[in-house]
Amino acid sequence: MSAEKIGCAIFGAGWVADEHVNAYCADPRAEVVAVGSRRESSARRAVEKACLDNAAVYTDLDELLADPRVQAISITGPNHVHVEHGIKCCEAGKHFIMEKPIALDVPSLHALRDAVRESGVRTVVSFCLRWNPSLMNTANLVLEGAIGKVFYAEADYWHGVSDWYSGWEWAKTIEQGGSSFLFGGCHAVDAIRWLTGSDIVQVSGAYGGGWDDRYEYPATVVGTVKFANGAVGKLSSSVDCVMPYQFNIDLMGDGGAIRDNRVYSKSLFPEQSGWAEIPAILPDSGDVSHHPFEGEIAHFLDCIESGEESYVNIADAVNTHEVCLAMDRSVAEGGITIDLPLDGKG
Repeated sequence: MSAEKIGCAIFGAGWVADEHVNAYCADPRAEVVAVGSRRESSARRAVEKACLDNAAVYTDLDELLADPRVQAISITGPNHVHVEHGIKCCEAGKHFIMEKPIALDVPSLHALRDAVRESGVRTVVSFCLRWNPSLMNTANLVLEGAIGKVFYAEADYWHGVSDWYSGWEWAKTIEQGGSSFLFGGCHAVDAIRWLTGSDIVQVSGAYGGGWDDRYEYPATVVGTVKFANGAVGKLSSSVDCVMPYQFNIDLMGDGGAIRDNRVYSKSLFPEQSGWAEIPAILPDSGDVSHHPFEGEIAHFLDCIESGEESYVNIADAVNTHEVCLAMDRSVAEGGITIDLPLDGKG
């Protein structure tokens, strides 16, 4: 490995791992030096597919973390092992990107947050839509005041997932998949927090439904939220919808509104009589090959090189995951109102 390159590894050689490998390979600052998986055949497939001639193959995370070439790692295994793997990275002093969700319950979430804080490693949570061009445009418009002060915000994650998905057998379970919001809807929660520039402080009126009883949890969930800045909103997640993938964003401010890639702004276009559409790549596919992992990986490497914290690190993701867990608790208890932050008991 070149002395100038950052030695990177992947542990968990499933569906999304290939995109992490490709993004590392596309950045001249990185070299993939190890790939690990519970099944050796999966790790070797990833190595061979990407022609990683110098990459070691591991089936044990402890052994991978002991490799002195490994400085940073992508944690891409099933949801229920993320906390365990993240804490091991902290103990080994390795920087890491973690696929969502980062935890499936409050105690584990807080344990991971505390481990990262104590270790000082750099972390990024794989909310890759932070690098989607259309959503980046939206974030800039809000930041520049194009729609004034946001008072209402919505986001929807609608992605029909079934047995075509390689992780179906674990994803549909409560123990390993978690819930509709933890499995996928957390993307909507993160996006709306980012775009409003505000944490969520209350969840209420959450109800679950859906038709696919192969899921152990309600596959479709909707609830209302209150933001720290006083705005209100709605979030939904459906993983049993029968339709093409859809990721909706709606923001209303006292000077205009944004609906996906359409904007109505009194300050930018005083004589505007209809929506203005901003051409850009939309978050309109559930296929991971469509997702902007190169931007995410470049940001991760930036943080390692500079020593600066990411704006989408483990600490930032705690509020997103507490919202998801509060949604689940509200559903289970008849739509009750739940204030955030959560205590460590749920």
